[in-house]
Amino acid sequence: MKNGSTIEFSRVNKHYGAVTALHDFSLSVDAGEFITILGSSGSGKTTALNALAGFMPISSGDIAIGGQSVVGLPPERRNLGMVFQNYSLFPHMSVAANVAFPLKMRGVGRKEVDERVKRALQAVRLDAYAARMPRELSGGQQQRVAIARAIVFEPSVLLMDEPLGALDLKLREALQFEIKSIQHQLGCTVVYVTHDQREALAMSDRIVVLRDGRIAQVGSPRDMYDKPGSRFVAQFIGQTNLFAADIDAAGRISIPALGIAWPAAGNAAVGVPYCVSVRPEHFSRRAGSTQDIRIDVTLDETIFLGDVIDFSARHSSGAAIHFREPRSPSAAQLRRGDAVSLVFSPDDAALVPDL
Repeated sequence: MKNGSTIEFSRVNKHYGAVTALHDFSLSVDAGEFITILGSSGSGKTTALNALAGFMPISSGDIAIGGQSVVGLPPERRNLGMVFQNYSLFPHMSVAANVAFPLKMRGVGRKEVDERVKRALQAVRLDAYAARMPRELSGGQQQRVAIARAIVFEPSVLLMDEPLGALDLKLREALQFEIKSIQHQLGCTVVYVTHDQREALAMSDRIVVLRDGRIAQVGSPRDMYDKPGSRFVAQFIGQTNLFAADIDAAGRISIPALGIAWPAAGNAAVGVPYCVSVRPEHFSRRAGSTQDIRIDVTLDETIFLGDVIDFSARHSSGAAIHFREPRSPSAAQLRRGDAVSLVFSPDDAALVPDL
């Protein structure tokens, strides 16, 4: 199948009366990239996808696919595949007929339709189910049929709006791998919308975090997790511990509540409110280097999760600490009320604006 197309949002705004759903939304997507727009309900993520698909007009700005503006172009002329959360399959049609539908609407000949349907169903590993009806399929299988229908006409861009939201956890995780595999086979550009940060981390080349119609941060999953640009992003992407911090007169990062400080790197400014983000897995009970920061806590609760154990603890100041360890005999022996010494490396502590 053909390679993906570039996508360019240029200062796109979308207003619904007095409400601005997208505010100066600018984003460049590379050909063949898997990019996820991540946000909570009302953040503007589905608005961005619908604007790209042509389902709604934008108020101002420009959207280009493959270097050509598509503003004013109807959805069917944008060469986009679309996958929705609710599958949107025709219940009275077989799997093969559902997948063939976009081709027949485009006037493709029968022989080519049959060949393309076969290839699309092979791509989603459902070629043995061509004669089945949607009611005879599981939710995961129905979603794979929807994906086959979206890719059968070889779109340069595939749009996916919460496609795994209706599935249970194990199915979601399995389909995450399948969707990535299909994208690698096809080479198409994928714009994926979700509120699930785990999905975004697992599947994306880059993540766009939206907040109230504005881009809060764009970056790779690793950068978003390890180098959040604000308190909001640190909280939204994964679990973390956040501590109010400032830069003291000696140029150190200081967390007054915990009574700890260490030299600041970079251009952190005195008098600016900051937070320090430390992920649960970055705390350790093992002695580290001399540069590591130590805090003493009292254990509150333990949660056994199979391969890891989660712990909640409390500092003498009342600050809550969440840490995580791989399952081990030592970790399994910890009990509520135990005194625990934790260390973390300053390199694993992200200083972020308190925004």
